[in-house]
Amino acid sequence: MLKNEILVALQKFLEEHSVEQVYELQECKYINIDHDLSMDDLEGFLEENKSPSFAMNLFSFIDSSGRSDVEIYKKAGIDRKLFSKIRSNPSYKISKKTAIALALALELNKNEAEKLLYSAGFSLSKSNTFDLVILFCIENEIYNLDDVNYALHQLGLNTISKYE
Repeated sequence: MLKNEILVALQKFLEEHSVEQVYELQECKYINIDHDLSMDDLEGFLEENKSPSFAMNLFSFIDSSGRSDVEIYKKAGIDRKLFSKIRSNPSYKISKKTAIALALALELNKNEAEKLLYSAGFSLSKSNTFDLVILFCIENEIYNLDDVNYALHQLGLNTISKYE
């Protein structure tokens, strides 16, 4: 269980980093440009800009951690079947909470966690309290899933469910 001073520090972190979401409607102007785009141009762009998949990044982090797949998926609260889907299907779409649980299990630093989440199509937003709690935990090396869930629960937020 987290100490009270950690929860107080978390509350202060949230107050300092929360950003009110302000939405402005902006006039959309369309410009019609005649441009010939060949399939070769598109394929070249994709080849130059494509990043490694979530699965590739995940297994690279697991390999560099020196821990086994089993250790990581158990620590993340993920069952063997789900982990097997991730391993066997490189295009498998996981949930954000599962990606976060794996980042915590791997004890990734902020940059590594963001890289892993980004490769799954996610990010940690400073305008989202749940994401700020996760960011706080990562920055303060609080990687135990039960401790992270406790902090989320104390703030009335949904926890990172096990076996999602």
